[in-house]
Amino acid sequence: MGIFSSIKNAIFGKDDEVKEAPKTPSPDQARVDAPQQKPKPVIDVANHLDAMPGADRLNWRTSIVDLMKLIGVDSSYENRKALAQELGRADYSGSAEDNVWLHKRTMRELSANGGKVPAEFLD
Repeated sequence: MGIFSSIKNAIFGKDDEVKEAPKTPSPDQARVDAPQQKPKPVIDVANHLDAMPGADRLNWRTSIVDLMKLIGVDSSYENRKALAQELGRADYSGSAEDNVWLHKRTMRELSANGGKVPAEFLD
């Protein structure tokens, strides 16, 4: 599992595991036993993060390090570099500019994966 998946799961919750249908079901059984996909609720990312313990002491709204700390994901340089590579930046150096980019890119990805993210985080 990648760093972004860890971030997404920490905010959205883990993906529900879908039960497999029997290997050779009868036609009637296939209709009854087929796994049902429920639409996932939209998570308001800002409200969810603001409600987490410690949110008032961390600058998670602009800092990728604080965001990762808040949700319990290792914020080390190595993990931030791996996250940047997952999100398309191979030349991540850990500079302030890189961290601003990484925070915005992470928020864009959360939005693309079904989260409700305020527009100010996406600019």
